[in-house]
Amino acid sequence: MESNPLHPFELHSYVPLSLFGLDISLNKAVIMMWVVIALASWLLYMAGRQRRLVPTRLQSVAEVLVEFIRSMILDTMGEQGMRFFPFVATLFVFILFCNLLGLIPGTYTVTSQIVVTAAFALFVYGLSIVVGFALHGLKFLQILIPPGTPLWLFPLMVPIEIVSQLARPLSLAVRLFANMTAGHTILAVLFGMALSLPIFLGWLPFVFTIAINGLEVAIAGIQAYIFTILTCVYLGDAITLHGHAEGAH
Repeated sequence: MESNPLHPFELHSYVPLSLFGLDISLNKAVIMMWVVIALASWLLYMAGRQRRLVPTRLQSVAEVLVEFIRSMILDTMGEQGMRFFPFVATLFVFILFCNLLGLIPGTYTVTSQIVVTAAFALFVYGLSIVVGFALHGLKFLQILIPPGTPLWLFPLMVPIEIVSQLARPLSLAVRLFANMTAGHTILAVLFGMALSLPIFLGWLPFVFTIAINGLEVAIAGIQAYIFTILTCVYLGDAITLHGHAEGAH
């Protein structure tokens, strides 16, 4: 059982619970999400509690984080997108902390569960649809017609754009899930090889394990960024209609 590299991703209920037939059992993924929320909230609270002219290290990190998220929003959505700053910031911080804390031995990577990433992706895409119709009404359907498309190409472009739209939440969910699962699986395989091989050979996969672990730290940040920037792009498309709004002005 332990030789299975996917064993760390298995979930077992600590406290079986159900609500109206829905399984809400307490397991290590749920506990890890609570830990992520508590730790991220505490660090951000501590960073903003005592703001100083000469910032502390924690305050400096928080300021860089805020400016980074702000630039993502402005680059993809413009000033109108700043209304989504709390949502985008929460999404980025949560995914980043889930990815990073999941690298600590004995913890659990929440974003390695497709149900979690799919829930995020569906919510993000659903929000972009709601925002689009709220801002533009039925005119939002113009998002299915790229600007400058000749009338005779409409029957071809509309089905292609519908498929493209439907693929957005799927690709958003699978990308994060696949990257986090693959990285942890490789680490598990290499670590297992290091333990099973003789001492004079076991050092080689162990060195690779350390190198891959360092790479996983970078991937954790990159995947949080990619998920968040695509969220901003989808919301930006809902606001501007693929540039229709700018063209109208």
